[in-house]
Amino acid sequence: WCWPLFLLPALVFPVMVGLRMDFSMLLEPLGFVKVLEWLLAIFVFATCGGFRGETALLVSCKGVVNKTITAAFAYPFRLNTVVFSAPDPKGCGGTWTDVYLMGNFSSSAQFFVTLAAVVFLYCIIALVVYIGYYHMYQQNNKFPLTDLSVSVLTAFLWLVSTFVWAKALAGIKASTGASIVPGIESCKAPGTTCHFLSVTSMRVLNVSVVFGLVNMILWAGNVWLIYKDTNLHNQWNRISESP
Repeated sequence: WCWPLFLLPALVFPVMVGLRMDFSMLLEPLGFVKVLEWLLAIFVFATCGGFRGETALLVSCKGVVNKTITAAFAYPFRLNTVVFSAPDPKGCGGTWTDVYLMGNFSSSAQFFVTLAAVVFLYCIIALVVYIGYYHMYQQNNKFPLTDLSVSVLTAFLWLVSTFVWAKALAGIKASTGASIVPGIESCKAPGTTCHFLSVTSMRVLNVSVVFGLVNMILWAGNVWLIYKDTNLHNQWNRISESP
């Protein structure tokens, strides 16, 4: 992520480098796609990073009848630290012990959300360059080449992070769904019964996976738009047109 280093002089010394504001770049494919990438990064951050949910069981044990207990979970989904609330202060006559959810999916979730945050910042910097310094962008081929390299890397990272997050999401659903009941030792105590009650809908998290895939496709398409602004494209045209 060396791209911001190349842009630092342009951000700190705008007068010295020749600022030329041109908002029409936002209507050009290069600028318009960058705006879409910026918005989609926000959507990924909001849908995954802002999720809150809980899973609930219905418990009957000594002195307790049909008591609802819940375990609240959220980003970054360290489920192994989430404990169900006890059915009663006496813990079902001493037969109830702390019950934790299974699994730690924080690395996958944080990778996905962190990428969205970095992309969000990068898009802001790129838009500043497109709007105010596009004449320099075109004159110095290092800027398009750097932009191209970052776009290729970002498209690849979206591909990896999205599939990693999709796999983690499948694990989160399994660790908070009805399949958790047979593995709870406290529910196997004599006179104790547990029934799965509900879990918060994870449609928002499903949408975050879709946004990840859209980001990957958009960044892959952006590679071609940037490629046309580099000498590589011009050199290829000259080679193909030569006898």
